[in-house]
Amino acid sequence: MAHIIVSGNEKGGSGKTTSAIHLIISLLKLGFKVASVDLDYRQQSLTTYINNRKKFITSEGISLTLPEHYVLEKSKEQNLQQAELEEGTNFSELISKIQNQNDFIIIDTPGSDTFLSRLAHSYSDAVMTPINDSFIDVDLLGKIEVNDLEKIKPGIYSAMVWEQKLKKAARENKQMDWIIMRNRGSSTDNINKRNIEKAIDKLSKKFGFRIVPGFSERVIFRELFLHGLTLNDAGSTNKVRFNTSIVAARHELRAFIKALGLPNVNLDSKL
Repeated sequence: MAHIIVSGNEKGGSGKTTSAIHLIISLLKLGFKVASVDLDYRQQSLTTYINNRKKFITSEGISLTLPEHYVLEKSKEQNLQQAELEEGTNFSELISKIQNQNDFIIIDTPGSDTFLSRLAHSYSDAVMTPINDSFIDVDLLGKIEVNDLEKIKPGIYSAMVWEQKLKKAARENKQMDWIIMRNRGSSTDNINKRNIEKAIDKLSKKFGFRIVPGFSERVIFRELFLHGLTLNDAGSTNKVRFNTSIVAARHELRAFIKALGLPNVNLDSKL
């Protein structure tokens, strides 16, 4: 039975797709069978990333790992209830079809609230939520007073995740592991950074998520997207050459994968 991981956040630009594709290729490189699902029916960033990868493989004549990829689109039904029923049926049928054929299913969701995104969260064994070191991002997790970190109210995303946690527990009698991935953090110490760290720590205790290290801001990530490449492809093509930045980024990737604590995943020289 596949372990289902959702990359989710109701804010765009946090690094959901970058995190998802790097997790996908890392797991493939470790020898696991991986399926990927794109639920962002408007932007389809993960699908574009994978299509770029396919084109690069063809144009360069090289062999790179690829997941079994699926795209679920928004129903064209005008009636909301009928549309959600159709989308829900399509999603559940897809999961049933691929769950026993793969070790992991990675689902990328849009930076907005949709029925399919909520449904996917309720099916997930783990939700990884990339956030940037900004109180704009923190606000989605919880409403918090900077001058009084004890005053906490659920943010819109936390409230949604909690609701889906309850649905999963009722349907499967299983718990969801919620993981906050801190991306693009400042390397220098400052008051704002310390306040954000305190705020996230308070929120983690209240809403039950774990905090793991993410990726620093690097130009290389934007360049990799154009060719559908990842940090794991360094050495396989001259488009990703080993240098100080790549080595540091790969260390961050290893730390991220290790912190996720996924079942049967043991890092070795393959990463």
